[in-house]
Amino acid sequence: MPNQSAMIIALAFAGLTSSFMFTLVVPIQAELPVLLNASRADSAWVITSTLLAAAIIAPISGRLGDMYGKRRIVLVLLGAMVVGSVLAASTSELSLVVIGRTLQGAMSGVIPLGIAIMRDVLHPNRVDTAIAINSATMGVGGSIGMPLSAFVTQLGDWHLLFWLSAALGALCFALVAIFIPPSTLRTEGRFDYVGAALLSLGLVGLLIAISRGNEWGWTSPLTLGLGIAGALVLVLWGWFETRIKEPLLDLRIATRRPVMLTNLIGICMGFAMFAGNVAFPQRLQMSVESGSGFGLSLIVTTLVIAPTGVVMMVVAPISGRLARTMGPRVLMIIGAAAQVAAYGILAISDASVWLIFISSFLVGLGIGFGFAGMPMMIMRSVPQSETGASNGINALFRSFGTSVAAALIAVVLAASATSYNGVQIPSVQGFQMTYILATAVAFVGLVLSIMVPRRSEPVEERHPALPDGV
Repeated sequence: MPNQSAMIIALAFAGLTSSFMFTLVVPIQAELPVLLNASRADSAWVITSTLLAAAIIAPISGRLGDMYGKRRIVLVLLGAMVVGSVLAASTSELSLVVIGRTLQGAMSGVIPLGIAIMRDVLHPNRVDTAIAINSATMGVGGSIGMPLSAFVTQLGDWHLLFWLSAALGALCFALVAIFIPPSTLRTEGRFDYVGAALLSLGLVGLLIAISRGNEWGWTSPLTLGLGIAGALVLVLWGWFETRIKEPLLDLRIATRRPVMLTNLIGICMGFAMFAGNVAFPQRLQMSVESGSGFGLSLIVTTLVIAPTGVVMMVVAPISGRLARTMGPRVLMIIGAAAQVAAYGILAISDASVWLIFISSFLVGLGIGFGFAGMPMMIMRSVPQSETGASNGINALFRSFGTSVAAALIAVVLAASATSYNGVQIPSVQGFQMTYILATAVAFVGLVLSIMVPRRSEPVEERHPALPDGV
């Protein structure tokens, strides 16, 4: 029998590497127009392309994993990430870097698939703790990745970031190939290509409108057109999915109360997590003379917000043990309450470096418990043949929350900006409003967590699970 500890380590490392992709270029984000000889609007696609790919790939790869083998799809995603990394590392051409970043974003499907694999192959006594550890990597990878990226960029050329990600992806591929056994449970049926296309088109339209609306103008024809078209296509997708025999996602399962509430909680927690990622580094690094910041260096800034990632890793195994005694609902309640406290203390007081440090600690606590509880609740509420797709949809909801956070917080900070040395600088009031907004969203997540049923029985299998090779 394969070594279960090795399987957990392999999947957790892949999860860390996946989440690292989202903060990989953050340290050089402001320099991208110069590095790629492009406008700021065009260079923004280096960030946006990864987010779009992540949102689309997560649910689709989940269904493919359920049907064709989760390990096989994980290896395909890792291979795509390595190819994308090598491509971006070998060029300074904007279009090629964007393609490479898109392929890197495809790796986002590794985390939900890894969680589903754990349910399939691990001993029941180890499943909850393993899922908690893997779920924590969604936040830990980004928290660790930012200072690591900053350090690498200070060593030399920015292309080193992509060579590093290629090496990490190759190592993940090897670990998964060696330690993860081939999938033994598969779902019969045909892949829903029309549903996948409709979901992709809808998400692209909606997420582009959200992520670029602040730059294009929220009332511009392009923003409104993409947003409305994306929303209508998603409605059409939902209608189509309820009328075919073998849908991409069984909405009968997705609309069950525990699953639906968990996905809505995912939006709130994704928003609250990303609010700090956007607001904290900016305020910590802005000059004291501007009246808004604390004038810290990039390295010191990453140390102030480092507790987020550290706490998540410490909390992960604890949350796994708590889940066995109290259930995932309690984990989500604790996580949401910690996020409310994290931003609440900043919303009602004059922020200081130490308060942001404490808030980072509480955000990590909230994500550590909340992100562990969500996939556990999904696992307890869906049949085994739906675990990949259902976890992929939950990852999509969390990604949607982070996209909304990035867009709304950008609007709030831009609206409050004042001129300093010819540059628009967010005001203290703008940051304060950001904290209030994050507190309110986290509070909604807390209310939804309380509304989750205490017990949930999984529905019947849509298709029987087939042995590998059938």
